[in-house]
Amino acid sequence: MQVGYKLPEVTFHTRVRDESIEGPNPFRWEDKTTADYFKGKRVILFSLPGAFTPTCSTYQLPGFENGHSDFADLGIDEIYCMSVNDSFVMNKWALDQGLKNVKVIPDGSGEFTRRVGMLVRKDNLGFGLRSWRYAAVVNDGVVEAWFEEPGLCDNHGEDPYGVSSPETVKEWLTENKATSAA
Repeated sequence: MQVGYKLPEVTFHTRVRDESIEGPNPFRWEDKTTADYFKGKRVILFSLPGAFTPTCSTYQLPGFENGHSDFADLGIDEIYCMSVNDSFVMNKWALDQGLKNVKVIPDGSGEFTRRVGMLVRKDNLGFGLRSWRYAAVVNDGVVEAWFEEPGLCDNHGEDPYGVSSPETVKEWLTENKATSAA
């Protein structure tokens, strides 16, 4: 992935709450496209190996959630968390994490992740195909900054974390804002 790259057009199969549906599962399917999420907005997209996993649930997702107002002050309209998990899992994880600011995007088939070159095998952990950990600043569907963890490969023995952290992205945005204002 490179700065200046236009994100691929993909359709994401999501489940959204619909109050007109009665019963214990008031959700309906809603397809959303890359354009629905990214067109006309400056966003942070971060992707991780899996919902409910330790680093993702303890550091990365909470860091972006808790830093939301700082990111908004730095010109970010939305923050999206993507994983190669289905919508049911992503929605339950968002509920479990008490998300109010970060929105989840389910890449259940891994199509988006594959097309941005971040789909890796994690069979060594029993995960199958998953996303390599990364973050990006995306402006109107075009990559403005890219933060990829080192060592991209199948069945990596570790789960590197730091380059794609909220702190790293915030530092880049702060430096970029200062440079832009000069």
